[in-house]
Amino acid sequence: MKFADLDLSQVYSYADYYKWKFEERVELIKGRIFKMSPAPNRLHQELVGKLHIKLGVFLYDNPCKVYIAPFDVRLPKKSHSDMEIFTVLQPDLCVICDPKKLDTRGCIGAPDIVVEVLSPSNNRKELKNKYEAYEDAGVKEYWIVMPYEKTMFIYTMVDGKYQPSKLLASGDMVTSASLPGFSIDLSELFGDYEIESEDNN
Repeated sequence: MKFADLDLSQVYSYADYYKWKFEERVELIKGRIFKMSPAPNRLHQELVGKLHIKLGVFLYDNPCKVYIAPFDVRLPKKSHSDMEIFTVLQPDLCVICDPKKLDTRGCIGAPDIVVEVLSPSNNRKELKNKYEAYEDAGVKEYWIVMPYEKTMFIYTMVDGKYQPSKLLASGDMVTSASLPGFSIDLSELFGDYEIESEDNN
């Protein structure tokens, strides 16, 4: 099967998703297909890499583990059956502290932390749907990094709903309620890079 053969108006499950072998990367949100952006740009990859290293060093020899995309996160509603899972996402980074949620195919259940580094190609519908999917699944912290503004938000789960942090920018120190002792200076993360036009990539 090719991506072009799919009916984008249909609802698909993880059982369908797992069988697809085409080159295009996709995610499922409530059974609907979202085609992922082309290969992320250099700035996106640099920031994901920095965060992955920082989290990986902090979590070395720790029960919590950090994973970098592509890595399937399945968010079941009730049943863990492949045919009953309709949301499968590939966050840029995720931290999982419960080893029972890990298997050979990725994660099944809510990670403790999900990190998304935005690209210009991320659209508002995609971001809204992902926000709702992570909130509904009970992801404890949802970090959204905005490279072109050099800013970041952390949404923390409180009584089943996300509460946003203040807008975090260079000079602010990021900490995590889920990872006591972890911190990163956003000045260190963002550095002094120059914003390049997407047309030049």
